Amino acid sequence: IFMDEIDCIAPSRDKTSGEVERRVVSQLLTLMDGLRQRSSVVVVGATNLPNVIDRSLRRFGRFDREIDLDVPDEAGRLEILRIHTRNMKLDDDVDFQAISHETHGFVGSDIAELCTEAAMQCIREKMDLIDIEADTIDAEILNSL
Repeated sequence: IFMDEIDCIAPSRDKTSGEVERRVVSQLLTLMDGLRQRSSVVVVGATNLPNVIDRSLRRFGRFDREIDLDVPDEAGRLEILRIHTRNMKLDDDVDFQAISHETHGFVGSDIAELCTEAAMQCIREKMDLIDIEADTIDAEILNSL
């Protein structure tokens, strides 16, 4: 079971004012305790805010290990760039090394967004050449994208 952004559903009960939030956390703790009998179930939680999560959820028996994933270094960003652009037609002058150097602090989702936005910008620049009413797009225009 993968729970992304677990801090949203299991914030520290000491810091929440709402009764609903407290009950959700309590129910989640009860369900996590029930999973111990099912040895074939693996639960993974992901968060950018580990200190916001209720302490009871972080104790042994619920989540046994915490793995800190730092932001990727320049080599990691370069690899992520290559992954997100492998199916894109790029000009020969695209300098992945320079981009990976300039994106210090970016994580994978930031780089994915950067690549998507670059592709969208290319499409925006060609929109005046595309006949929206036509059923097809001219091959020459497609090749220029």
